[in-house]
Amino acid sequence: MPTALTDPFNAIVDAPFDSALSDRYLVYALSTITARSLPDVRDGMKPVHRRLLWAMRQLRMDPSTPYKKSARVVGEVIGKYHPHGDSSVYDAMVRLAQDFSVRYPLVEGQGNFGNIDGDNAAAFRYTEARLTQVAMDLMAGLDEDAVSFKPTYNNEEQEPELFPGAFPNLLANGAAGIAVGMATNIPPHNAAELFDAAIMLIDQPDAGDAALLEHIKGPDFPTGGLVVDSPVAIAEAYATGRGGFRLRARWHIEDLGRGTWNAIVTEIPYGIQKGKLIEQIAAIVNDKKLPILADIRDESDSEVRIVIEPRSRTVDADMLMESLFRMSDLEVRFSLNLNVLDAQRTPRVMSLRQALAEWIAHQFIVLQRRTAHRLAKIADRIELLDGYIVAYLNLDRVIEIIRTEDEPKPVMILEFALNDRQAEAILNMRLRSLRRLEEMELRKEREGLEAERAGLDALLGSDARQRTRLKKDFAKLRERYGPETKLGKRRTTVAEAAPARDIPLDAMIEREPITVILSQRGWIRAMKGHLDAVGLAALKFKDGDAALFDFTAQTTDKIVIAAENGRFFTLGADKLPGGRGFGEPVRLMIDLDGDSGIVGIFRASIAEKFLVAASDGRGFLVRSADVLAETRKGKTVVTPKLGAKLKIVRPVADEADYVAAIGDNRRLLVFPLSELAELSRGQGVQLMRFRDGGLSDATTFVFAQGLSWPMGGDSGRTRTETDLGPWRAARGAAGRMPPNGFPRDNRF
Repeated sequence: MPTALTDPFNAIVDAPFDSALSDRYLVYALSTITARSLPDVRDGMKPVHRRLLWAMRQLRMDPSTPYKKSARVVGEVIGKYHPHGDSSVYDAMVRLAQDFSVRYPLVEGQGNFGNIDGDNAAAFRYTEARLTQVAMDLMAGLDEDAVSFKPTYNNEEQEPELFPGAFPNLLANGAAGIAVGMATNIPPHNAAELFDAAIMLIDQPDAGDAALLEHIKGPDFPTGGLVVDSPVAIAEAYATGRGGFRLRARWHIEDLGRGTWNAIVTEIPYGIQKGKLIEQIAAIVNDKKLPILADIRDESDSEVRIVIEPRSRTVDADMLMESLFRMSDLEVRFSLNLNVLDAQRTPRVMSLRQALAEWIAHQFIVLQRRTAHRLAKIADRIELLDGYIVAYLNLDRVIEIIRTEDEPKPVMILEFALNDRQAEAILNMRLRSLRRLEEMELRKEREGLEAERAGLDALLGSDARQRTRLKKDFAKLRERYGPETKLGKRRTTVAEAAPARDIPLDAMIEREPITVILSQRGWIRAMKGHLDAVGLAALKFKDGDAALFDFTAQTTDKIVIAAENGRFFTLGADKLPGGRGFGEPVRLMIDLDGDSGIVGIFRASIAEKFLVAASDGRGFLVRSADVLAETRKGKTVVTPKLGAKLKIVRPVADEADYVAAIGDNRRLLVFPLSELAELSRGQGVQLMRFRDGGLSDATTFVFAQGLSWPMGGDSGRTRTETDLGPWRAARGAAGRMPPNGFPRDNRF
């Protein structure tokens, strides 16, 4: 039972809640930043990864040894070094073994370690593992006092504070982590390029970022792909330690003969699960978001092979893939945040050059520590050899002392001027060693050690020698991970992409024929297919309603509606209600005043220009691009005078050269089209003058072909008047009576 003095509840101290909370949260935040989420710039490892590799090394799971169960590794790690959940430790180990997650795997797995589709690894009782050569290079020197050790969490074992890191793991394999208030995201790079850059930095410590990028081309992801950023953007990201890289899939065209083809994706962006990518693109196909895309299927085995089928062989392959890059994860942005712990365990964002320089500085320290450790070993061995030489020169006396003296060690120390360690070594010699204990061999070994010691002393005393030694070590490792090796060959291509192309509307909407019908009461619908006269006659309308306008179009067309108040509205043909039922009121789709009627409805692409005219006879030409509106409020094109309203909207044929206008007073005027102004907005000019009434109709035509109009009745015939000299005059004239047989409704 706790006493009054030891009871922790008696030690309660009053403190403001915010300060007490902030103090405790700060401890947690610092622990997360320095001991969990951020890698060390010197070896690129987080504590869990470092402890994993150390435990595997202690279990002697070298590349040359048989595999051992993953469960054994996980148990060793959580039992001795890392008291956390077994699943988190195993997940970390699995990732280090996945060649699609890590550029240079540190663990070699046997069994199901997951795949690029996103499937999980098998449980740790089923899988086996061992270290790779990369991990051995990363830990080389641990037995030579290259780094300091610290006690484990229970003070029963020792673990390294960091690894010697002869392999540039931070930049070669990258890292990702989310701490408290900060995060890190570092892409993998090519190890051979890193060694080249490191050798250059040793020779030129003051070299800038630009010199570094002559060797390091950009990220080198394990799944390949293409980095399509400009050199300027890449240089800026590396210089600041923050930025990003546009990474897209690698693809090519597979010719199927007779003009048909498929697009084959062989490499997908890093970090993207292939299974989810397939589902994403399949959803685009099913939802018809990209009509030029017909199908997608996965034909991958050990290599990625995604087949993308176009809708037809006339589809532009670059346009199809450019669309998929925009709409799917075939292109992603990999953010760069080079936030790491420096040599003082302080988190900071470094440039690429700073991170590489910190790693090189650590390598100099490791070299010096390993050299000093070797010198101490040489001194120990020379001390023993001196004792052995004394024993050889006085072998009979040594044997006599051992046989006759009860305590031979003090006698030997006194007689031969040996120290305790030398005397102990002589006494521990086995009889079988006496025949091999020859003076020449001992002196030869001692001379070799003396020469080695002289060289190591010179190495420690010369910065130039250390630089040369480090460059040789880097060059040797570069051969192991060179571009000619399977592991070292660059996988990601760095090439700036062409400027983004504008994807036409046709690519996003499935092109289908439709017939647009607008009723007298303003109900609109789009029937599938191009209806003939019989089909149009069979259409049903609400009681008291009938067809007002009908025309054929495609679902990719823009539909323009002209109102009497001079406003033009634009609707997408694919957005029109279907042909079932009576359609929907068009006023629900556009903001059209209730007292304004609809003058016309047509395809925007039917002509490049339109003739527009108000009831007072004023009009002008307007380009089709100028009547398109972006919002449902529409766009004001014609501004009729008070009391007038827009009455005529007619497409102008390319070859048309004359205008024909007729008034309510049944006066016809013909004048050159060139006399009509072309505007984007306004009232226009006077087409013809009237004593009474207003403009009834106007159209454009080819003067040499004459003016045509439909005959009365159901005959369907037309009449053409080629001699128009009597009605030809300047724009603004009053006109004269039309030819005999002209329709009585004064409409062309």
